[in-house]
Amino acid sequence: MKKKVLLIAPLFFDYYKDIMDELRMMGYDPDYICDAPSNSNLSKAVGRINKKFIKSFTAKYFKEKVLPQICSVEYDYVFVVAGMTFAFDAEMVGEIKNKQKKAKFCMYQWDSEKNLPYSTTIHKYFDSLFTFDRFDAERDNKYIFLPLFYNRTFENIGKAMTQHFKYDCFYVGTAHPKKYQEVNEMANALKDKLKRQYIYHYMPSKLKYVYHKLLAPEYKKAKLSDFKLDKLSKDQIAKIMTVTECVLDAPQAGQTGLTIRTIECLGAKKKLITTNSDIVNYDFYRPENILVFNGRIDETSPFFSSEFIKLDNVVYEKYSLRNWIKTILN
Repeated sequence: MKKKVLLIAPLFFDYYKDIMDELRMMGYDPDYICDAPSNSNLSKAVGRINKKFIKSFTAKYFKEKVLPQICSVEYDYVFVVAGMTFAFDAEMVGEIKNKQKKAKFCMYQWDSEKNLPYSTTIHKYFDSLFTFDRFDAERDNKYIFLPLFYNRTFENIGKAMTQHFKYDCFYVGTAHPKKYQEVNEMANALKDKLKRQYIYHYMPSKLKYVYHKLLAPEYKKAKLSDFKLDKLSKDQIAKIMTVTECVLDAPQAGQTGLTIRTIECLGAKKKLITTNSDIVNYDFYRPENILVFNGRIDETSPFFSSEFIKLDNVVYEKYSLRNWIKTILN
């Protein structure tokens, strides 16, 4: 009989669908519950400022949508992916725990504890706690360190190992102020070395642009025309990555854990230029494959003179979505 898994996770770029699909391929029977009452940009923004502002909406959602699901099925696992949109308070998580006494409760924090201070109020309900932040895991042994994953789409790009490229480098991501500034600095510094660039700064709404324009110094010279209001799907991103030799990436402010784009780049077997200097402490780091940008470009780096170095299969497979799930549920 298939084991039942309840996944509570954000809608963020449909990564929950990848997790659900992989769970099914691994022989589990998963159900999904969104971690917030609404996926609108306004609701998410307000909830990130203070979850008390959406408390009444969350309570209604929990009572009418979540509890009926919780009470109708007996689960073997309750698997929570906690990000900044997670809206359930400690009392609600406690109620889920009370209704699912036989389930193993697993939590994965897709951000640092500094950015998710509320998460500490629900830790007591979980049998295991994972984090993508290496520093949180070193600071507190309640956490198990586990970086993010690449899915089968990016694995297939890696298998193809395309040799003919349309772009020398590309970046696609949400235009958080620090990330926006650092990606532009990288792109400008690389113009002579990597001329064919695809840079796509996604802005969730015009209101968000106005908010950043008023408050973020990184947006001082920014114009609305610098941004794209249409979100690219993961499939669109994967198609662009297929015809790109190198990927640019930068974490948002306060983030030290590796972004999922970094791991997707690993899965696709693409070279990477990043502003996250902590990447040198990971077992897949190779100077031929990864260049750390610290404000300038070292043109003598083996990154520019060497072909992509294939990783040992044990290291490569370690970052697959199936291994990520296996690690958490086991």
